[in-house]
Amino acid sequence: MLGTGIARGMLVTLRHFFESLGGALVKPQNGRTVVQPLSQRGVFTVQYPEERLELPEQFRYFPVLLYDPETGAERCTSCGICAKVCPPQCIWIVRDNDEAGKPIPTPREFYIDMSICMQCGLCAEYCPFDAIKMDHHYELADYQRFEPLLYDKKRLLRPIDYYAKIRPTDYESEEAARRAKEEADRKKAEARAGATATGGAKASAPPE
Repeated sequence: MLGTGIARGMLVTLRHFFESLGGALVKPQNGRTVVQPLSQRGVFTVQYPEERLELPEQFRYFPVLLYDPETGAERCTSCGICAKVCPPQCIWIVRDNDEAGKPIPTPREFYIDMSICMQCGLCAEYCPFDAIKMDHHYELADYQRFEPLLYDKKRLLRPIDYYAKIRPTDYESEEAARRAKEEADRKKAEARAGATATGGAKASAPPE
């Protein structure tokens, strides 16, 4: 039984070896990014950091916060769901207040400790407002361990256009779902307004 497992492992190694011999090298685009289709077999080396492999759309690394570049409005409402579902508890949120001291749905402070983030993506999955998304940027190495990896809201904010660029498929599906929901809410509001107007007209009509 032991010999059979070793033989199977060696066959897998041989298969990968011969596939690497037949793999075609892909020339870098713009001298930086090397594009290799997912269907292509073979192994080749890139001259990092001058050359980089193109990342798949579903690649996820650390989370970021989205905002509307036209209005500057942030999607985050400081509901705290992301902090509750975070397994390593690396998210801290402080809700903002208005001039009267009443809490408003905007985060005054938002921190993510990247040194303990496990890139699970639960914060982005559970966010009800699509305010948190997983970024493609993975070069976060630093000479210090703690302070440089504690990201505040200023370092986490990304425009919606940036998210649409790195994840176009997800962005289009989310926007389509959002437009459908807004249209359904609009029709419900119109139906309620029509029912209220009809009921008011019947109540104001004089008896025969």
